[in-house]
Amino acid sequence: MSTAFINRIGTAVPEYDVHTPYLDFMTAALPAGKARQVFQRMAGRSGISHRRSVLHKDGLVEANAPPGGFYRRGAYPTTADRMRIYAKHAPTLAEEAVKNLSLQGEAQSITHLIVASCTGFVAPGLDQILAKRLGMRPDLQRTIVGFMGCSAAVPALRIAQSTVLADPFARVLVINLELCTLHLQETTDVQTALSFMLFGDGCSAALVTADQSGVALGDFKSAVIPESEECITWHVGDQGFVMYLSGQVPGKIMQALREDVGGLLRGEGTQAIDLWAVHGGGRTVLDAVETALNLAPACLATSRAVLNDHGNMSSATIMFVLARMLECGGGEQCGLAMAFGPGMVAETFRFTRLQ
Repeated sequence: MSTAFINRIGTAVPEYDVHTPYLDFMTAALPAGKARQVFQRMAGRSGISHRRSVLHKDGLVEANAPPGGFYRRGAYPTTADRMRIYAKHAPTLAEEAVKNLSLQGEAQSITHLIVASCTGFVAPGLDQILAKRLGMRPDLQRTIVGFMGCSAAVPALRIAQSTVLADPFARVLVINLELCTLHLQETTDVQTALSFMLFGDGCSAALVTADQSGVALGDFKSAVIPESEECITWHVGDQGFVMYLSGQVPGKIMQALREDVGGLLRGEGTQAIDLWAVHGGGRTVLDAVETALNLAPACLATSRAVLNDHGNMSSATIMFVLARMLECGGGEQCGLAMAFGPGMVAETFRFTRLQ
């Protein structure tokens, strides 16, 4: 029986580290007293040290942003303004991720391109723009996976797997591109400010083929977590995409994993898993997974390291975790990848790292 493999993964993040400037900006924006104290205390426990943005830190988070600065108090940008920035920067960041994939000389061999993104829209799409910039073949088959949030990397890989299983000669390029920092909202609410504190920009590029190297993709499963559809919402507003992230999310995840909703663990114990590639939606999400499954702290070390270094990059995050696992090597090991998105939906797949 044929198998699809992630042969390698390239990643890229913008140059501007905006995490500390954002903390300073929001501390000043919140009402003095308890609100600021709560924000600073929770920020210190976030498990995040760095987050990158395509926007320069001065235009992103300064109280008196210079002319041309993106976020200015009392005059936050419109959705159209944010989409213009997406159209400008998304293709460049995607190109960088593909470059780090070392795809040089192989562009014409790519038969399928899958792009997952929930933080921007443009037409011709990022898929067409990238295909033209990379010099891909004119009969390239393209697919866009849109607005599925943090879990979108898993459906994108599932499509890639199905493509390779249907045609062993297929060579699939999977792009996960998210510019989350384009969607900050002006707020004086502590909970909202803390949710914005999680997100950063990033992009991954993965090559999926039948070539036996890298990570072998196993079975995919998805499950809707009951009574959770309002816990994560993502709507297009007049001033960007408005996200709501409920404080109930970690608890819902913990309950679902304990009950093994949808048979996500396949009826097996956690001892069958060597590698845990869990999307770092936030420290409390990782804590919920660790507690629910009674995992040793070391099991989620890679996920926590990616969260610390980059924050939550929505759909790209789990690919950064897998990329680090590929780089580490250490012999053949079995793994389980897991991500959560609006719905709430839990998306998982089994994998085997070959080296």
